[in-house]
Amino acid sequence: MREHAQKEEEATIDMTPMLDIVFIMLIFFIVTAAFVKEAGVQVTKPDAAMAQLKPRASILIAVTSSDQVWINRKRTDIKVLRTVLERLLAENPKGTVVIQADREAKSGLTMEVMEAARQAGAPNVAIAANRN
Repeated sequence: MREHAQKEEEATIDMTPMLDIVFIMLIFFIVTAAFVKEAGVQVTKPDAAMAQLKPRASILIAVTSSDQVWINRKRTDIKVLRTVLERLLAENPKGTVVIQADREAKSGLTMEVMEAARQAGAPNVAIAANRN
């Protein structure tokens, strides 16, 4: 009986290192997912030869071709956009606002979004474009 119990003990696999690796990977994915920012919808951005990369785009606003405004994956009315932006800028005062306007979006609506961002106190407002 003792020999059988001793053989069974030797055959076990220590799972501690595997659990450590899984835990570290879980932390990595959680931290990485926290830095991914999306406006909420996919838009077709216009092309621009002078487009510049903005590495600190912290507040993304999408303007769709059907005249919808999206921020933080939620559809937002243009009338309350300023208050939403004021709240987001209070959390991140140095945040850059990037407007992702669809190629087919009305320029007037895009300008209203830009004006709301400026009135909310955004230090930097940019319009997203694809680089040629």
